[in-house]
Amino acid sequence: MRLPGLNKTYLRLSSFYLFYFAALGVLAPYWSLYLQSLGFGPVAIGQLMAVLMFSRIVAPNVWGWLADHRERRMQVVRWSTLCAWLSFAAIFFGSGFWWIALVMLVFSFFWHASLPLLEVTTMNQVGRCAGAYGRVRLWGSLGFIVTVVGLGVVIDYYGPTWVPPALFALMISIWLTSLSLPEAAAPPATEAPTPLRQALLRPEVLAFLIAGVLMQVSHGPYYTFYSIYLTDFGYDETLVGVLWALGVVCEIGVFLLMQRLLQRVELRVVLLASFLLATLRWLLIGYFPQWLSVLVFAQTLHAATFGAFHATAIQFVHRFFTGRHQHRGQALYGSISFGLGGAVGSLYSGYAWGSVGPSGSFAIAAAAALAAFVVAWIGLKPKS
Repeated sequence: MRLPGLNKTYLRLSSFYLFYFAALGVLAPYWSLYLQSLGFGPVAIGQLMAVLMFSRIVAPNVWGWLADHRERRMQVVRWSTLCAWLSFAAIFFGSGFWWIALVMLVFSFFWHASLPLLEVTTMNQVGRCAGAYGRVRLWGSLGFIVTVVGLGVVIDYYGPTWVPPALFALMISIWLTSLSLPEAAAPPATEAPTPLRQALLRPEVLAFLIAGVLMQVSHGPYYTFYSIYLTDFGYDETLVGVLWALGVVCEIGVFLLMQRLLQRVELRVVLLASFLLATLRWLLIGYFPQWLSVLVFAQTLHAATFGAFHATAIQFVHRFFTGRHQHRGQALYGSISFGLGGAVGSLYSGYAWGSVGPSGSFAIAAAAALAAFVVAWIGLKPKS
């Protein structure tokens, strides 16, 4: 199904995803390595990584409310990406714990503004065709792959000092790309959505959000310590980058196949499968790091634990929040799931890493993913 307007805006939307997730390809795999190079221990690293997620609890709702009360929503994206770039520049003027925490807090407040708004714009373009979102989103995965592999080689030779300059350059690219973004389409005038509070209190929505929080909690050790974990076992940064990239390659495959998959398999079933496979993935990483073949297989499961989960979650959000609630619904999902869940995941992994060790930390992650499965199984009823 070809949707009107998609071809016209595809390149601009895809370019933003490309640079945005290229920047994430610096933050997620290598920011903890950079912090370790500054002399910070596991608890401090967990706390600083949690700061990146903490602002996501509040920021998306502020920006979502602002976007819902303005007719030119892409102006919010342009200003927020500019402020993210300018605030991140302060990272070059200090290396103490509190300075980095302050810079990360301010930077992430603006950084977390743009993507939820872009997700709504993209879904307004392709939401009527199940799975088509993935064809646009895959460009973000490509950007992540190029960055994580390329920067891994650079770090292998020159050290983590290149992490902040690489992220700074990508921040500029994100802002420049935002200048060409099309204005978000307004929701159909015929829609009369229920009050936002009423939509949030629906049992299936609450179950979905709780499961999303638990899923992100389970990712805490992975996003905070995976690169450090592998280098401690003797793997070089180039191989670490390749393993990160392998997961995203598999993620791209899911995005490409998602439209076909959702025509045959119920959305709920795909979501439930992603929780079970996340449980398996964290157990494999936590208990078999010495086996490269096991790590490779575990990375292929990223197709489910992020690719399938994210693609189905976006569909659920688009289904649960309609009309003028779309931006705030997307923002609430991001703040509750990725913000609260990500912050808790980073914090607990920082403390657990030093007390129960890597295997124990990933065991807790597996338990959180399994709990997400149980909540979603009970709370999300099958379609009649």
